[in-house]
Amino acid sequence: MKTALRNTAGIHYRVEAADLHAHLFRITLVIVQPAAQQRVSLPVWIPGSYLVREFAKNLQRLAAKQRAKAVAAQQLDKAHWQIDCVPGSPLELTYEVYAFDNSVRTAWLDTQRGFFNGTSVCLRVHGQEESAHSLELMPVAGKPAWQAATGLPAHKVGKKGFGTYLAADYDELVDCPVELGAFWSAEFKSGGVPHRLVVAGATEAFDGARFTADVQKICDTEIRFWHDRKKPPYKSYLFLLNAVDDSYGGLEHRNSTALIASRRDLPRIGESRMTDGYITLLGLVSHEYFHTWNVKRLRPSEFTRYDYERENYTQMLWFFEGFTSYYDDLLLRRAGLIDDTAYLKLLNKTINQVMQAPGREVQSVAQASFDAWVKYYRQDENTPNATISYYTKGALVALCFDLTLRAEGHTSLDEVMRALWLRCKSGPMAETDFALVLKELGGRAFTRELAAWVHGTRELPLESLFKPFGVDVTQDPAQLQQRLGIRATEASGIQIKTVLRGGAAEQAGMAAGDEWIGIEVAGCAWRMNKIDDLLLYCGGHRKAIALVARDRRLLRLELNLPPAVTTWRLVLREPALAQPWLAAAH
Repeated sequence: MKTALRNTAGIHYRVEAADLHAHLFRITLVIVQPAAQQRVSLPVWIPGSYLVREFAKNLQRLAAKQRAKAVAAQQLDKAHWQIDCVPGSPLELTYEVYAFDNSVRTAWLDTQRGFFNGTSVCLRVHGQEESAHSLELMPVAGKPAWQAATGLPAHKVGKKGFGTYLAADYDELVDCPVELGAFWSAEFKSGGVPHRLVVAGATEAFDGARFTADVQKICDTEIRFWHDRKKPPYKSYLFLLNAVDDSYGGLEHRNSTALIASRRDLPRIGESRMTDGYITLLGLVSHEYFHTWNVKRLRPSEFTRYDYERENYTQMLWFFEGFTSYYDDLLLRRAGLIDDTAYLKLLNKTINQVMQAPGREVQSVAQASFDAWVKYYRQDENTPNATISYYTKGALVALCFDLTLRAEGHTSLDEVMRALWLRCKSGPMAETDFALVLKELGGRAFTRELAAWVHGTRELPLESLFKPFGVDVTQDPAQLQQRLGIRATEASGIQIKTVLRGGAAEQAGMAAGDEWIGIEVAGCAWRMNKIDDLLLYCGGHRKAIALVARDRRLLRLELNLPPAVTTWRLVLREPALAQPWLAAAH
């Protein structure tokens, strides 16, 4: 916290769960020293999720009063209001927020649980963003077992977490999400700092002790990665995990993170094996925790101050999301939670995801970062053909830099990350900072690599980079959908969702939205229920007629079955050569 907070703040919010069945929060905002024509607004996006989400669409019944009398509140546009009031006399605003988005980005309220981010419920008081803010969480009527949890510093708070919290400014206020409910909770210390786990929605099978121990290993490993034996840059840390039937994601904050995952992926009592789902969950924890350093503190120079009213553009998400995606699974390996084979399997999946996206030849990861607002968060049937994920390809760019630095014998990406933390004083950075640290520690300029890997669209030299580390690349036959160049579902017939650029399906004239009904081969027509039926009916024939339905019309499309298409499989040939990379310790 940049300054000591007063016992009372000039901006005060009281949040109540007004109606659990209607999913409504009621907020009372008191501005102690308002301006004559005080403006307030609700953010249009939340940092870490690069899409304009228009949170004001859920705000209703805004009213203002001063000295116990109503005053006019005029709406200026989609997210701004102006209140005509007497300056210097406390102004009180009341309003409701509809909360029914069960994600990590907005707000949720029902009879089982409540959750909100400040960007969804806390109006920004223009001109007083730098002032101290307070947040009062009210107990929920009829829910005596409910508790509250947030990363905000407590001021006057009861045992169950309800009461008043303080924030140095608006940025801190909205960067600390709030969880409400009868949740499971556990605590541990890592790096000498208290950490808390809060899990909502878990079943009786949930093994909380195992989960706590494994998360602690992740925290220990990442704190050592950045600071060796020094303490991390926060006084406490809070994990908020919402366990649901089927979802996945996370959103980083300065001293907390909001996570959502399938409850099936939680560890179960009496089960010691490391399931794929549990590894995915731990990778999510690792990813969001790594963001504590890489994007929340070390961050794009364009994010020095967030502009909550519009898109905040940067070309650096390949570094802040991509490099975080590289380290999330790698640090699971270094924490001893997975072995070499499991890690290479995860890395293998990332490689094939990138190689199976034709958009990698269209868009660089720097461009993908800039276009996140209109492409990554607005995906459609053409997304794989037009863009590349700055998460997955960014992770492979990090891998290329790491293996190159290690092979040349000067340093590693680990050392580069720590040097950037010190160079940029755990604050804003630019690509030029990365280039300068690479040159300083790597013994040469990496201008060509930055141009090719970050700003170019050519294939990354992965296979040659793997060789010095005892990893071989073998080619396995691709699944039939990949051979055909489609992505389809088979729940109720074959529904084509995406047609990949340059593939056999595109050449035949298939389109997203088509229903693939059957195939005609050697004069016989066959109905298909699954894509694999194609091989059954075609046998050795290389040509067939695909029977598809589009807009209720039946079409006959000439389909040429492609030759074998392959995917990569990584094989650890000499484990000893890989250990300085996979098991590196700081």
